[in-house]
Amino acid sequence: MMNDVKEIALRAREASKVLAVASTELKNNALLEMADALRKNSDYILQENKKDLEVGRKEGLSNALMDRLMLNSKRVMEMAEGLEQVVSLRDPIGEITDGWVLPNGLIVEKVRVPLGVIGIIYEARPNVTVDSAGLCLKSGNAVILRGSSSALSSNRALTKVIRDAVEKAGLPPDVVCLVDQPGREAAVELMRLHGLIDVLIPRGGEGLIKTVVENSTVPVIETGVGNCHIYVDEGADLEMALNIIINAKTQRPGVCNACEKLLVNSNVAQEFLPSVYRELKERGVEIRACERTREIIPEAKEATEEDWYREYLDLILAVKIVDNIEEAINHINKYGSKHSDAIITNDYTRSRIFCEAVDSAAVYVNASTRFTDGGQFGMGAEIGISTQKLHARGPMSLPELTSTKFVIRGNGQIRE
Repeated sequence: MMNDVKEIALRAREASKVLAVASTELKNNALLEMADALRKNSDYILQENKKDLEVGRKEGLSNALMDRLMLNSKRVMEMAEGLEQVVSLRDPIGEITDGWVLPNGLIVEKVRVPLGVIGIIYEARPNVTVDSAGLCLKSGNAVILRGSSSALSSNRALTKVIRDAVEKAGLPPDVVCLVDQPGREAAVELMRLHGLIDVLIPRGGEGLIKTVVENSTVPVIETGVGNCHIYVDEGADLEMALNIIINAKTQRPGVCNACEKLLVNSNVAQEFLPSVYRELKERGVEIRACERTREIIPEAKEATEEDWYREYLDLILAVKIVDNIEEAINHINKYGSKHSDAIITNDYTRSRIFCEAVDSAAVYVNASTRFTDGGQFGMGAEIGISTQKLHARGPMSLPELTSTKFVIRGNGQIRE
Protein backbone atom coordinates (compact mmCIF):
# COMPACT_ATOMS: atom_id res chain seq x y z
CA MET A 1 0.00 0.00 0.00
CA MET A 2 2.75 2.42 0.98
CA ASN A 3 4.55 1.84 -2.30
CA ASP A 4 1.36 2.55 -4.28
CA VAL A 5 0.62 5.81 -2.46
CA LYS A 6 4.23 6.92 -2.41
CA GLU A 7 4.56 6.20 -6.14
CA ILE A 8 1.52 8.40 -6.81
CA ALA A 9 3.08 11.17 -4.74
CA LEU A 10 6.40 10.89 -6.55
CA ARG A 11 4.64 11.22 -9.91
CA ALA A 12 2.68 14.22 -8.66
CA ARG A 13 5.89 15.84 -7.38
CA GLU A 14 7.54 15.51 -10.80
CA ALA A 15 4.44 16.81 -12.57
CA SER A 16 4.28 19.79 -10.19
CA LYS A 17 7.66 20.99 -11.44
CA VAL A 18 6.27 21.29 -14.96
CA LEU A 19 3.05 22.90 -13.83
CA ALA A 20 4.83 25.45 -11.63
CA VAL A 21 6.38 27.13 -14.66
CA ALA A 22 3.47 26.61 -17.07
CA SER A 23 2.04 29.72 -18.69
CA THR A 24 -1.37 31.08 -17.78
CA GLU A 25 -2.50 30.33 -21.33
CA LEU A 26 -1.52 26.66 -21.05
CA LYS A 27 -3.24 26.28 -17.69
CA ASN A 28 -6.39 27.96 -18.97
CA ASN A 29 -6.45 25.73 -22.05
CA ALA A 30 -6.22 22.69 -19.79
CA LEU A 31 -9.15 23.95 -17.72
CA LEU A 32 -11.24 24.49 -20.85
CA GLU A 33 -10.38 20.98 -22.06
CA MET A 34 -11.46 19.64 -18.68
CA ALA A 35 -14.79 21.48 -18.87
CA ASP A 36 -15.42 20.24 -22.41
CA ALA A 37 -14.54 16.67 -21.40
CA LEU A 38 -16.98 16.74 -18.48
CA ARG A 39 -19.82 17.74 -20.79
CA LYS A 40 -18.93 15.12 -23.42
CA ASN A 41 -18.59 12.35 -20.82
CA SER A 42 -21.61 13.27 -18.71
CA ASP A 43 -23.43 9.98 -19.39
CA TYR A 44 -20.40 7.94 -18.37
CA ILE A 45 -19.92 9.98 -15.18
CA LEU A 46 -23.59 9.65 -14.20
CA GLN A 47 -23.53 5.91 -14.89
CA GLU A 48 -20.60 5.49 -12.49
CA ASN A 49 -22.27 7.77 -9.93
CA LYS A 50 -25.33 5.49 -9.93
CA LYS A 51 -23.11 2.67 -8.68
CA ASP A 52 -22.15 4.78 -5.66
CA LEU A 53 -25.77 5.75 -5.03
CA GLU A 54 -26.86 2.10 -5.07
CA VAL A 55 -24.17 1.22 -2.54
CA GLY A 56 -25.12 4.24 -0.43
CA ARG A 57 -28.77 3.19 -0.31
CA LYS A 58 -27.83 -0.33 0.72
CA GLU A 59 -25.58 1.03 3.47
CA GLY A 60 -28.33 3.35 4.74
CA LEU A 61 -26.65 6.71 4.13
CA SER A 62 -28.71 9.65 5.38
CA ASN A 63 -30.68 11.80 2.96
CA ALA A 64 -28.21 14.64 3.49
CA LEU A 65 -25.24 12.42 2.60
CA MET A 66 -27.05 10.97 -0.40
CA ASP A 67 -27.70 14.51 -1.62
CA ARG A 68 -23.99 15.32 -1.32
CA LEU A 69 -23.11 12.13 -3.18
CA MET A 70 -25.62 12.46 -6.02
CA LEU A 71 -24.70 13.78 -9.44
CA ASN A 72 -27.12 14.66 -12.21
CA SER A 73 -26.79 16.38 -15.57
CA LYS A 74 -27.25 19.79 -13.98
CA ARG A 75 -24.52 19.21 -11.40
CA VAL A 76 -22.09 17.94 -14.04
CA MET A 77 -22.79 21.04 -16.12
CA GLU A 78 -22.24 23.19 -13.03
CA MET A 79 -18.85 21.54 -12.47
CA ALA A 80 -17.89 22.32 -16.05
CA GLU A 81 -19.06 25.91 -15.66
CA GLY A 82 -17.07 26.15 -12.44
CA LEU A 83 -13.89 25.27 -14.32
CA GLU A 84 -14.66 27.94 -16.91
CA GLN A 85 -15.10 30.45 -14.10
CA VAL A 86 -11.64 29.54 -12.83
CA VAL A 87 -10.29 30.38 -16.30
CA SER A 88 -11.64 33.92 -15.87
CA LEU A 89 -9.90 34.37 -12.52
CA ARG A 90 -6.57 36.15 -12.37
CA ASP A 91 -3.58 33.82 -12.24
CA PRO A 92 -1.88 34.51 -8.89
CA ILE A 93 1.46 32.95 -9.84
CA GLY A 94 4.16 35.55 -10.43
CA GLU A 95 2.15 38.33 -8.81
CA ILE A 96 4.41 40.79 -6.94
CA THR A 97 2.62 41.35 -3.64
CA ASP A 98 5.19 43.80 -2.28
CA GLY A 99 8.46 45.39 -3.30
CA TRP A 100 10.97 48.02 -2.27
CA VAL A 101 14.46 49.34 -3.00
CA LEU A 102 17.10 49.21 -0.26
CA PRO A 103 19.60 52.04 0.32
CA ASN A 104 22.32 49.86 -1.22
CA GLY A 105 20.35 49.61 -4.48
CA LEU A 106 19.03 46.05 -4.04
CA ILE A 107 15.52 45.60 -5.42
CA VAL A 108 13.47 43.30 -3.17
CA GLU A 109 10.24 41.75 -4.46
CA LYS A 110 7.81 39.39 -2.75
CA VAL A 111 6.36 37.07 -5.41
CA ARG A 112 3.55 34.50 -5.32
CA VAL A 113 4.59 30.91 -6.08
CA PRO A 114 2.74 27.56 -5.95
CA LEU A 115 2.69 25.53 -2.76
CA GLY A 116 3.78 22.49 -4.80
CA VAL A 117 1.77 19.31 -4.17
CA ILE A 118 -1.54 19.58 -2.34
CA GLY A 119 -3.33 16.57 -0.90
CA ILE A 120 -7.11 16.73 -0.52
CA ILE A 121 -8.85 14.19 1.73
CA TYR A 122 -12.61 14.52 1.50
CA GLU A 123 -15.95 12.83 2.03
CA ALA A 124 -18.89 12.00 -0.20
CA ARG A 125 -19.03 15.00 -2.55
CA PRO A 126 -17.73 14.12 -6.06
CA ASN A 127 -17.80 17.79 -7.10
CA VAL A 128 -14.83 18.35 -4.77
CA THR A 129 -12.80 16.22 -7.19
CA VAL A 130 -13.36 18.68 -10.02
CA ASP A 131 -13.27 21.87 -7.94
CA SER A 132 -9.98 20.88 -6.31
CA ALA A 133 -8.37 19.82 -9.58
CA GLY A 134 -9.31 23.08 -11.27
CA LEU A 135 -8.19 25.41 -8.52
CA CYS A 136 -4.95 23.56 -7.88
CA LEU A 137 -4.09 23.51 -11.58
CA LYS A 138 -4.73 27.24 -12.04
CA SER A 139 -2.61 28.04 -8.97
CA GLY A 140 0.24 25.90 -10.29
CA ASN A 141 -0.13 23.03 -7.82
CA ALA A 142 -0.33 19.31 -8.49
CA VAL A 143 -3.11 17.68 -6.49
CA ILE A 144 -3.51 14.24 -4.96
CA LEU A 145 -7.16 13.42 -4.32
CA ARG A 146 -8.37 10.94 -1.71
CA GLY A 147 -12.15 10.77 -1.65
CA SER A 148 -14.29 8.53 0.50
CA SER A 149 -15.14 4.96 -0.46
CA SER A 150 -18.79 6.03 -0.81
CA ALA A 151 -17.88 8.03 -3.94
CA LEU A 152 -15.21 5.71 -5.33
CA SER A 153 -16.76 4.99 -8.73
CA SER A 154 -17.68 8.64 -9.27
CA ASN A 155 -14.21 9.88 -8.36
CA ARG A 156 -12.50 7.33 -10.57
CA ALA A 157 -14.64 8.41 -13.53
CA LEU A 158 -14.15 12.12 -12.93
CA THR A 159 -10.40 11.78 -12.45
CA LYS A 160 -10.02 9.71 -15.62
CA VAL A 161 -11.92 12.32 -17.65
CA ILE A 162 -9.90 15.17 -16.14
CA ARG A 163 -6.50 13.50 -16.57
CA ASP A 164 -7.19 12.72 -20.23
CA ALA A 165 -8.17 16.36 -20.82
CA VAL A 166 -5.07 17.68 -19.02
CA GLU A 167 -2.83 15.48 -21.14
CA LYS A 168 -4.62 16.56 -24.32
CA ALA A 169 -3.87 20.18 -23.39
CA GLY A 170 -0.14 19.44 -23.13
CA LEU A 171 0.42 19.09 -19.38
CA PRO A 172 1.45 15.94 -17.49
CA PRO A 173 -1.67 14.02 -16.45
CA ASP A 174 -0.12 13.46 -13.03
CA VAL A 175 -0.85 17.04 -12.05
CA VAL A 176 -4.14 15.40 -11.00
CA CYS A 177 -3.81 12.09 -9.15
CA LEU A 178 -6.29 9.91 -7.31
CA VAL A 179 -5.59 7.56 -4.44
CA ASP A 180 -8.44 5.13 -5.04
CA GLN A 181 -7.55 2.29 -2.70
CA PRO A 182 -10.47 1.83 -0.29
CA GLY A 183 -9.81 1.65 3.41
CA ARG A 184 -8.14 3.83 6.00
CA GLU A 185 -4.60 2.60 5.39
CA ALA A 186 -4.11 4.50 2.13
CA ALA A 187 -5.35 7.74 3.68
CA VAL A 188 -2.99 7.35 6.63
CA GLU A 189 -0.05 6.72 4.29
CA LEU A 190 -0.93 9.89 2.41
CA MET A 191 -0.82 11.83 5.68
CA ARG A 192 2.71 10.60 6.36
CA LEU A 193 4.34 11.70 3.08
CA HIS A 194 6.15 14.71 4.51
CA GLY A 195 8.56 15.99 1.88
CA LEU A 196 6.50 14.76 -1.05
CA ILE A 197 3.25 16.54 -0.17
CA ASP A 198 3.44 20.20 0.87
CA VAL A 199 0.05 20.60 2.51
CA LEU A 200 -3.04 18.53 3.27
CA ILE A 201 -6.55 19.96 3.16
CA PRO A 202 -9.25 17.75 4.73
CA ARG A 203 -12.81 18.47 3.64
CA GLY A 204 -15.52 16.76 5.63
CA GLY A 205 -16.93 16.24 9.06
CA GLU A 206 -15.32 16.75 12.43
CA GLY A 207 -14.18 13.13 12.64
CA LEU A 208 -12.26 13.28 9.35
CA ILE A 209 -10.59 16.57 10.18
CA LYS A 210 -9.59 15.38 13.65
CA THR A 211 -8.11 12.19 12.19
CA VAL A 212 -6.03 14.11 9.66
CA VAL A 213 -4.78 16.65 12.20
CA GLU A 214 -3.80 13.95 14.70
CA ASN A 215 -2.14 11.58 12.23
CA SER A 216 -0.51 13.82 9.63
CA THR A 217 3.18 14.67 9.47
CA VAL A 218 2.31 16.99 6.56
CA PRO A 219 1.12 20.53 7.39
CA VAL A 220 -2.70 20.67 7.52
CA ILE A 221 -5.18 23.44 6.77
CA GLU A 222 -8.36 22.67 8.72
CA THR A 223 -11.56 23.32 6.82
CA GLY A 224 -15.22 22.76 6.82
CA VAL A 225 -16.75 21.91 10.19
CA GLY A 226 -19.65 24.35 10.49
CA ASN A 227 -21.43 24.56 13.81
CA CYS A 228 -22.93 27.86 12.68
CA HIS A 229 -25.09 30.11 14.89
CA ILE A 230 -27.71 32.78 14.33
CA TYR A 231 -28.44 35.12 17.26
CA VAL A 232 -31.73 37.05 17.17
CA ASP A 233 -31.17 40.19 19.20
CA GLU A 234 -33.78 42.20 21.08
CA GLY A 235 -35.41 44.72 18.77
CA ALA A 236 -34.53 42.71 15.66
CA ASP A 237 -36.78 42.73 12.61
CA LEU A 238 -38.45 39.41 13.39
CA GLU A 239 -39.87 38.86 9.91
CA MET A 240 -36.39 39.29 8.45
CA ALA A 241 -34.98 37.02 11.14
CA LEU A 242 -37.48 34.30 10.28
CA ASN A 243 -36.66 34.45 6.58
CA ILE A 244 -32.94 34.30 7.27
CA ILE A 245 -33.27 31.33 9.63
CA ILE A 246 -35.43 29.38 7.17
CA ASN A 247 -32.89 29.98 4.43
CA ALA A 248 -29.84 29.22 6.56
CA LYS A 249 -31.32 25.99 7.94
CA THR A 250 -33.37 24.51 5.09
CA GLN A 251 -32.00 25.75 1.75
CA ARG A 252 -29.33 23.02 1.85
CA PRO A 253 -28.94 21.51 5.31
CA GLY A 254 -26.09 19.14 4.44
CA VAL A 255 -23.42 21.82 3.90
CA CYS A 256 -20.98 23.42 6.30
CA ASN A 257 -22.43 26.95 6.18
CA ALA A 258 -25.97 25.88 7.11
CA CYS A 259 -27.24 27.16 10.45
CA GLU A 260 -27.11 24.54 13.21
CA LYS A 261 -27.91 26.66 16.29
CA LEU A 262 -30.40 29.43 16.99
CA LEU A 263 -29.94 31.78 19.95
CA VAL A 264 -32.88 34.06 20.78
CA ASN A 265 -32.89 37.01 23.15
CA SER A 266 -35.30 36.47 26.04
CA ASN A 267 -37.07 39.78 25.33
CA VAL A 268 -38.35 38.52 21.96
CA ALA A 269 -38.48 34.76 22.59
CA GLN A 270 -42.15 34.57 23.58
CA GLU A 271 -43.20 36.43 20.44
CA PHE A 272 -40.72 34.93 18.01
CA LEU A 273 -40.21 31.25 18.84
CA PRO A 274 -43.74 29.94 18.07
CA SER A 275 -43.57 31.26 14.50
CA VAL A 276 -40.06 29.86 14.05
CA TYR A 277 -41.17 26.46 15.27
CA ARG A 278 -44.26 26.45 13.05
CA GLU A 279 -42.39 27.42 9.88
CA LEU A 280 -39.49 25.03 10.46
CA LYS A 281 -41.77 22.13 11.41
CA GLU A 282 -43.59 22.56 8.09
CA ARG A 283 -40.22 22.11 6.39
CA GLY A 284 -39.37 18.96 8.31
CA VAL A 285 -36.93 20.47 10.81
CA GLU A 286 -36.55 18.79 14.20
CA ILE A 287 -36.07 21.22 17.10
CA ARG A 288 -33.86 20.41 20.09
CA ALA A 289 -34.12 23.05 22.77
CA CYS A 290 -33.01 24.35 26.13
CA GLU A 291 -35.38 24.18 29.11
CA ARG A 292 -36.55 27.80 28.71
CA THR A 293 -37.31 27.25 25.03
CA ARG A 294 -39.32 24.10 25.83
CA GLU A 295 -41.55 26.15 28.11
CA ILE A 296 -42.60 28.04 24.96
CA ILE A 297 -42.36 25.05 22.58
CA PRO A 298 -43.24 21.98 24.67
CA GLU A 299 -43.09 19.71 21.60
CA ALA A 300 -39.35 20.36 21.14
CA LYS A 301 -36.90 17.67 22.19
CA GLU A 302 -34.58 18.41 25.09
CA ALA A 303 -31.10 19.49 23.92
CA THR A 304 -28.14 17.78 25.56
CA GLU A 305 -24.72 19.29 26.21
CA GLU A 306 -23.44 17.36 23.20
CA ASP A 307 -26.04 19.01 20.97
CA TRP A 308 -24.48 22.45 21.43
CA TYR A 309 -21.20 21.18 19.94
CA ARG A 310 -22.68 19.14 17.08
CA GLU A 311 -22.70 19.90 13.37
CA TYR A 312 -25.87 18.10 12.27
CA LEU A 313 -25.69 18.47 8.47
CA ASP A 314 -29.37 17.55 8.59
CA LEU A 315 -32.81 19.06 9.22
CA ILE A 316 -32.12 19.49 12.95
CA LEU A 317 -31.77 22.79 14.80
CA ALA A 318 -30.86 23.38 18.44
CA VAL A 319 -32.44 26.46 20.05
CA LYS A 320 -31.43 28.35 23.19
CA ILE A 321 -32.79 31.46 24.89
CA VAL A 322 -30.15 33.92 26.09
CA ASP A 323 -30.58 37.07 28.18
CA ASN A 324 -28.20 39.40 26.36
CA ILE A 325 -25.63 39.71 23.59
CA GLU A 326 -22.75 38.88 25.95
CA GLU A 327 -24.31 35.51 26.75
CA ALA A 328 -24.82 34.85 23.04
CA ILE A 329 -21.20 35.71 22.21
CA ASN A 330 -19.87 33.55 25.04
CA HIS A 331 -22.02 30.62 23.89
CA ILE A 332 -20.83 30.93 20.28
CA ASN A 333 -17.16 31.21 21.23
CA LYS A 334 -17.45 28.17 23.53
CA TYR A 335 -19.45 25.80 21.35
CA GLY A 336 -18.94 27.09 17.81
CA SER A 337 -16.48 25.81 15.22
CA LYS A 338 -15.20 29.28 14.19
CA HIS A 339 -16.88 28.98 10.78
CA SER A 340 -19.84 31.35 10.24
CA ASP A 341 -22.05 33.09 12.79
CA ALA A 342 -24.69 35.80 12.43
CA ILE A 343 -26.54 38.42 14.44
CA ILE A 344 -29.97 39.73 13.48
CA THR A 345 -30.29 43.21 14.96
CA ASN A 346 -31.28 46.81 14.29
CA ASP A 347 -28.79 48.12 16.83
CA TYR A 348 -25.51 49.29 15.29
CA THR A 349 -23.54 49.21 18.55
CA ARG A 350 -24.51 45.62 19.33
CA SER A 351 -23.77 44.54 15.75
CA ARG A 352 -20.28 46.03 16.07
CA ILE A 353 -19.72 44.33 19.43
CA PHE A 354 -20.80 41.00 17.91
CA CYS A 355 -18.51 41.35 14.89
CA GLU A 356 -15.53 42.25 17.04
CA ALA A 357 -16.06 39.63 19.76
CA VAL A 358 -17.16 36.52 17.84
CA ASP A 359 -14.02 34.60 16.88
CA SER A 360 -15.11 33.08 13.57
CA ALA A 361 -13.89 33.10 9.98
CA ALA A 362 -17.08 34.85 8.80
CA VAL A 363 -19.36 37.04 10.92
CA TYR A 364 -22.68 38.31 9.55
CA VAL A 365 -25.08 41.11 10.38
CA ASN A 366 -28.63 40.61 9.11
CA ALA A 367 -27.78 37.97 6.50
CA SER A 368 -27.81 34.19 6.09
CA THR A 369 -24.71 32.17 6.93
CA ARG A 370 -25.22 30.34 3.62
CA PHE A 371 -23.21 33.06 1.88
CA THR A 372 -19.87 31.81 3.25
CA ASP A 373 -18.55 30.60 -0.07
CA GLY A 374 -15.80 31.80 -2.38
CA GLY A 375 -18.17 32.22 -5.31
CA GLN A 376 -20.76 34.07 -3.24
CA PHE A 377 -18.05 36.39 -1.89
CA GLY A 378 -16.98 37.27 -5.42
CA MET A 379 -13.67 35.42 -5.06
CA GLY A 380 -14.50 32.80 -7.67
CA ALA A 381 -14.43 29.10 -6.85
CA GLU A 382 -13.05 27.85 -3.54
CA ILE A 383 -11.21 24.76 -2.35
CA GLY A 384 -12.65 24.94 1.15
CA ILE A 385 -13.35 27.21 4.08
CA SER A 386 -10.50 27.42 6.55
CA THR A 387 -11.55 27.61 10.19
CA GLN A 388 -8.02 28.10 11.47
CA LYS A 389 -5.90 31.26 11.58
CA LEU A 390 -2.51 30.37 10.11
CA HIS A 391 -1.88 30.83 6.37
CA ALA A 392 -5.54 31.23 5.40
CA ARG A 393 -8.93 31.84 7.03
CA GLY A 394 -12.39 31.68 5.50
CA PRO A 395 -13.04 30.76 1.85
CA MET A 396 -9.83 29.66 0.14
CA SER A 397 -9.54 30.61 -3.51
CA LEU A 398 -6.47 30.90 -5.75
CA PRO A 399 -4.31 33.30 -3.67
CA GLU A 400 -4.74 31.07 -0.60
CA LEU A 401 -3.25 28.15 -2.57
CA THR A 402 0.05 29.96 -3.00
CA SER A 403 3.08 30.83 -0.94
CA THR A 404 5.59 33.58 -1.57
CA LYS A 405 9.29 33.86 -2.15
CA PHE A 406 11.64 36.83 -2.19
CA VAL A 407 13.35 37.76 -5.44
CA ILE A 408 16.28 40.16 -4.96
CA ARG A 409 17.90 41.93 -7.89
CA GLY A 410 21.25 43.62 -7.65
CA ASN A 411 24.21 44.80 -9.69
CA GLY A 412 27.13 43.41 -7.73
CA GLN A 413 26.29 44.32 -4.13
CA ILE A 414 28.14 42.42 -1.38
CA ARG A 415 27.49 42.50 2.34
CA GLU A 416 30.07 44.39 4.39
